[in-house]
Amino acid sequence: MKENKSIIVLIVILCIAFNLKAQVNIIPRPTKMEMQQGNFVLNSDTKIISGKATSAEAGFLAGILEKGLGKTPIIKKKGEGILLKIDKNLSSQLGKEGYLLEVTERGVTIRAQTNTGIFYGIQSLRQILPSGFEFTSKDEIIKIPCIKITDEPRFSWRAFMLDEARHFQGMQTVKDLLDEMALLKMNTFHWHLTDDQGWRIEIKKYPKLTAIGGFRKDSQKTRNHPEDLEGIPHSGFYTQKQIKEIIRYATERHIEIVPEIEMPGHASAAITAYPWLGVLGKRTEVPVVVGKLEDSFNVADPRVYKFLEDVLKEVFALFPGEVVHIGGDEVRFEAWKNSEMMQNFMKEKDLESPADVQIYFTNKISNFIDGTNHRMMGWNEILGYNVHEWQQDADFGVKQELAKSAIIHFWKGDIDLIKTAVSSGYDVVNSIYWDTYLDYNYEAIPLSRAYNFDPIPNGLDPKYEDKILGTGCQLWTEWVSTREKLDNQVFPRLAAYAEVGWTAKSQKNWETFQKSLIEMEKRWKQKGIKYAVEVEK
Repeated sequence: MKENKSIIVLIVILCIAFNLKAQVNIIPRPTKMEMQQGNFVLNSDTKIISGKATSAEAGFLAGILEKGLGKTPIIKKKGEGILLKIDKNLSSQLGKEGYLLEVTERGVTIRAQTNTGIFYGIQSLRQILPSGFEFTSKDEIIKIPCIKITDEPRFSWRAFMLDEARHFQGMQTVKDLLDEMALLKMNTFHWHLTDDQGWRIEIKKYPKLTAIGGFRKDSQKTRNHPEDLEGIPHSGFYTQKQIKEIIRYATERHIEIVPEIEMPGHASAAITAYPWLGVLGKRTEVPVVVGKLEDSFNVADPRVYKFLEDVLKEVFALFPGEVVHIGGDEVRFEAWKNSEMMQNFMKEKDLESPADVQIYFTNKISNFIDGTNHRMMGWNEILGYNVHEWQQDADFGVKQELAKSAIIHFWKGDIDLIKTAVSSGYDVVNSIYWDTYLDYNYEAIPLSRAYNFDPIPNGLDPKYEDKILGTGCQLWTEWVSTREKLDNQVFPRLAAYAEVGWTAKSQKNWETFQKSLIEMEKRWKQKGIKYAVEVEK
């Protein structure tokens, strides 16, 4: 009889533990979660315990708790409640972004080596709370299950890219996206600000970039049909004051912004504003159609380098991060090959092919960027390999070598090119288009495909794995003209990519992710995010 009672008690305990675990739905999935018995009772009298070192994170947490409790919690230096503590002894264990989150019946403790780790612990705590907590201000008690979480990211680069050159989205949309990135522990906002169809960042030395380059008369409406236009003009750009505000907002959420200023191709908006920048220099209007346009910066003209250095100086003065993205993709070489000035330039510099010209140009830009204590990043064409079926092999034959300081943003080509890049000493962010492009529909990239993407290629020698910095998911907005379309393309796949970047491969679990996504979608619905629902679940 005693044995039967013991078995029954054990079953009850296991059921309780299972039910508690089922209540904890965190995306991205933490490295380790240990359920404990009991609950911590959160109410309007709960205090936040924080010193000066974590005051910013304490203020952020207070704002979150105020939404659900109807009262801003008191922040004290000592006592019981929710303790935020910098612990330098965790450095070897969890690194710069890891954290320990422990909930007991007496309180909550979040410890980390850095403020970023504290912030990420807060994001996990938010997700342990009921999904409606931040949207219904009530004076009620909330029971938080006792749990111990030990967590750290798999990759240091966990990015989302927003293209605003094709369709300007505006400050509120950017801030909303930064909020969702923060909740999902994504740390890099790649901001594509210039392209053929628009220049979206104020450069005070060259005001025509936005006055002319920030406006186009129309927009191509559908893919592969350049004659099908929307019938309305499109314009918009960010003043430097607005950019500073967005940078401040991102910094508070421990997100670094990497601006992208396209060069030497995808430059038609700039060339429209200042025709002397181009090889052809014939364009009088910002293009309304998309694609690989014929003109690019005239890299044989010293004035172009001066222009780009002036632009980059203003960019560096705005953005506090180390990395700047220069694009470098899809350069059409025909204009260079047909230019007498360019051909003379190639002979003068002993450049055998247009690909050599691009690497020569890219190295000059890289050297300038390195000299300002910044680091250049570019799409993988900057290595000089032909990854496009429309480029002629005769255009290649590279003698130049790209500076090793460059970060290679891999998006297209044979996956073995990643192995070549890392074995040659380059750092790589893997954003291969067939797995990470958010403008693709859910038939091309279903949720499961996004979730199962691994930034480390099969067969990569383990000694090079640390050269894979991480991954990014990209939203190109040629066909994304409204906020509803944006939400539909980004969500729920953003959550999948967040887990790709954060969670150790051995800890990922598709079924667990799907269950956690149900709670995340409840949050999105209450925020008014129109996420896609007809996707593979």
